[in-house]
Amino acid sequence: MNGAEADAQGFGARLLDALDRWVPKPAAWAFALRIWLAMVLALYAAFWLQLDSASSAAVGVAILAQPKRGQALSKALYRFLGTLVGGAVAIVLMSLFAQDRVLLLVGFTVWLGLCVFVAQFLQDTRAYGAMLSGYTVAIIAVAHIDAPQTTFDAAVGRIAAIAVAIVTITFINDALASPSTWQSLRPRLADAFAAAKAFAREALTRGDPGPERTAALIRKIAPMRADAGAIAGELDDGVNRAAGARSAIAALYVLAAASRALAAAMERLPRPDALLREAHALALRSVSEERSAEDLARDGARLRDLVDEGLKDGTRPVDEVMALQRALDVANAATFAEDGLRALGDGHKPLRDMALPTHRDFQVALRAALRVAIAFGLTALFFVLAGLPQTSFALVQVASTCALSSVTPDPKKFARGVLIGMPLAALSAGIILFVVLNGNQGFPLLAIAMAPVVFLACFLSLNPPTFTVGFITLVFTPVLISPENPQSYDPQTFLMNALLVVIAAVILFLTVRLVLPISPSQHRAFALDEARRDLAEALAGEGGDATTRTSLNADRLFQFSAWNSGSGAVRRASLHHAFALAQLEAAAARAHAQLRQLRPFGHLTGRIGQAREALAAGRCDALDRAAADLIRAAGGEGRPEERDLRLMLARAATDLATASRVIRRHGRFFRRLSLPSA
Repeated sequence: MNGAEADAQGFGARLLDALDRWVPKPAAWAFALRIWLAMVLALYAAFWLQLDSASSAAVGVAILAQPKRGQALSKALYRFLGTLVGGAVAIVLMSLFAQDRVLLLVGFTVWLGLCVFVAQFLQDTRAYGAMLSGYTVAIIAVAHIDAPQTTFDAAVGRIAAIAVAIVTITFINDALASPSTWQSLRPRLADAFAAAKAFAREALTRGDPGPERTAALIRKIAPMRADAGAIAGELDDGVNRAAGARSAIAALYVLAAASRALAAAMERLPRPDALLREAHALALRSVSEERSAEDLARDGARLRDLVDEGLKDGTRPVDEVMALQRALDVANAATFAEDGLRALGDGHKPLRDMALPTHRDFQVALRAALRVAIAFGLTALFFVLAGLPQTSFALVQVASTCALSSVTPDPKKFARGVLIGMPLAALSAGIILFVVLNGNQGFPLLAIAMAPVVFLACFLSLNPPTFTVGFITLVFTPVLISPENPQSYDPQTFLMNALLVVIAAVILFLTVRLVLPISPSQHRAFALDEARRDLAEALAGEGGDATTRTSLNADRLFQFSAWNSGSGAVRRASLHHAFALAQLEAAAARAHAQLRQLRPFGHLTGRIGQAREALAAGRCDALDRAAADLIRAAGGEGRPEERDLRLMLARAATDLATASRVIRRHGRFFRRLSLPSA
């Protein structure tokens, strides 16, 4: 093959790849058709009901535009609740400060900042609902600042329009068989499960893959949390499917951590005996390619027998007990992951229902709230002093775009998308109004004219790099058209509104860069500070549920890896320390949980107290002695009926020893964080 042919083939491959990436698939066309039909139907219903803010129904559908049914339902629920709260607050603020615009704007600014702050600590659509309750006050109160007597009617109209949008998009999604969230999540979760098992097999056969490989696996698992939270409302058994998905995701986090811990424990045993070799083989078998629920149950039962047998004489070294326990942890994690995946598929009640908390930094949340409040306050001051017309319209757009940016993973990327999407929305609205409609009043012509814009915006929103551009275009095109009956064609008003939304985009773009910006190094510092406080709580016995803590730490590590920067050596060191914090916190939380379960056994009271004191002090020697004492206590319980007690003692001793080893290995780092160390 000559060079020309090779170049031609390379060009053809690149062309096919570009076409595959950018040409809409049938699913994208179906999504766009559903959204267009829902927007047209919502607008028609709002006109038929003679709602004052009929355009809000179409805008509401645009905001609720989600490719999966569960995502749309979840967002619709919290949008309605957020609108109710925002409407009530708008009425209260207007009743208190109707005669004083300055106090009204100050009151709204405080409320908006509070809502953004609260939204930072919530997840997914709940965060959206909290944020929405903030800028809804702008839509209802600030927009009617010149006519306070209409505030109540505006609130009722807004709620009615949102209700119409929710009913319409739900009906269209059901009628046109919108894809279910659980159906798209199941293959992704199965793929992540296969990746986690491959990771565990590598750890158990070749040694610990290391923090960077673990972070890559977490990045594969963590994004599925949002879809897991959106499944519950899709079907009658959606609650079970959602619980199964959450349980599986939490189990995958544990599987990664437990397999690394087992690999490290086996490395410390130069000549493992037959008991340990069998435990290691069973753990490896539990993460093999094809294992049924029955196979996993048998492996787990046998591993519990091995742990029990290893503790009966009370003389086995801590490292050997740790290897036995970690082998059982691997099998348990594989069992929960397999059960959760099956529950997601068939809707049976899973073995457990886990929470998947999201990590949030107080400093980041506070800065986000202050950023939005400062941006809105300065903008309001500027517009009021400048005496620009339609100031209230501009303030609503600034409030909404700033608030929306606060709940996105990357506000700067969102601001760039808004800066492109706003002019595109203004151009689209102008073409529809003054070129296609050109003074006509027919509703069918309006519906047809909106179709190309809706389809283009939907296609853009389905592509992650252009999501924000598509979302802004879809939402703000009907905002600028402002469909009415009869339709207004005032070019001066339209041009002023278009200019104001573009100004709002510029304000947002400047705000996220100039007002309390957060660099990656600050993100890392804030995350480490939060981790330090959480670890201090865990060492003191206030760490909460261990599995929940593992999920929280996995989310923190997921975010931390995105903020990690610098040279390769610096990134590896930072990630290594972040994993050490997570491992120590999880071990302390598990140890305290087991010690609390051991309290009813009066003869262990002294040992439990010593173990808790050793954890609180973070002293390696004391932790090692406490672990050995618990193992000796297990050896004194030789009766078969004491099997459960021995298993609890094994878990507690193992976690105490794990905490000791982590502190000893990373003592210098923990001292820099003012944490207990060896």
